[in-house]
Amino acid sequence: MRWGARGGSVWTRGRVIAAAAVLTAGLLVFHRAVPNSVGRAGSLLESFLPWLGVVVVVLFAAALLRRSATALSALLLPVTAWTCLFGGLFLPEPRAGARDLVVVQHNVSDENTDPAGTARALADAGADLIALEELVPAALPVYERMLTRRYPYHEVRGTVGLWSRHPLTGARLLDIKPRGITEPWSRGLRAVVRSPHGDIAAYVAHLPSVRVGPGGLASANRDESARLLGRALDAEELDPVILLGDLNGTVDDRGLAPLTSSMDVAERGFALSFPAALPLARIDQVMARSAAVRHLRTLPETGSDHLPVAARITLDRSARPERQA
Repeated sequence: MRWGARGGSVWTRGRVIAAAAVLTAGLLVFHRAVPNSVGRAGSLLESFLPWLGVVVVVLFAAALLRRSATALSALLLPVTAWTCLFGGLFLPEPRAGARDLVVVQHNVSDENTDPAGTARALADAGADLIALEELVPAALPVYERMLTRRYPYHEVRGTVGLWSRHPLTGARLLDIKPRGITEPWSRGLRAVVRSPHGDIAAYVAHLPSVRVGPGGLASANRDESARLLGRALDAEELDPVILLGDLNGTVDDRGLAPLTSSMDVAERGFALSFPAALPLARIDQVMARSAAVRHLRTLPETGSDHLPVAARITLDRSARPERQA
């Protein structure tokens, strides 16, 4: 059997492409098996896991050029794997319910030259809660002034803050500082939101940054901070719980496993948030416990290097989704 080209039949050509397709499928399905011992290669792969879809597209084009039935058949494996992992994120936003809460999460950037415009854009999103990170002393009064009319309740601890339409109580600093950071550092906040649907434990966190260099992914401080945050969430007695923050990691990254093992993530919405000019990953997260994050979307660009993300959360505990792998 031939497909009108040189170099063998449609079943003998393209074996290298087919092998690459099988490897890509294996990385998608068994990404947890990639070790983290050298350069945190596993976390690095998981940070950009959805982008393996681009590899699949390239392999598909190569299979067509080679006119290889073997390669095209093999590509069914990564296509199926990618669709199972990420296809649901493209489903449309569900209809709003009576017990829904809209929240916004944004790292406003300590180099933001337009905090007033940023605050105005966030307020226009019509959220019930707004969580902000990288609040510097010079810009904090601007955010307080611009948001107060619509959000009369707010709490700030260090460089993170929470603005709410509903009363806030029990606000306290959340200690998630890694041992390797010696300078002053305060990036965690816990408060109780007195919503019309009952009390909600709200956490705002900004985990340490990660860097990609010749040695791989440098994420030790981020991972330690995630473990500290995970312990605080596990000890939280109030339900439901909402976590908002710049976690400097994707929900697939095993470095955030202390959080994703006990919190549910968005059912729908891709919402790549960083860097704002060309978003490659969603490191700004909204997670929940005893509630469902129904949909996540990005908002228009502000003066920050992150895009804001908005999430719709259903507080009905029976709506809690199955945990993602």
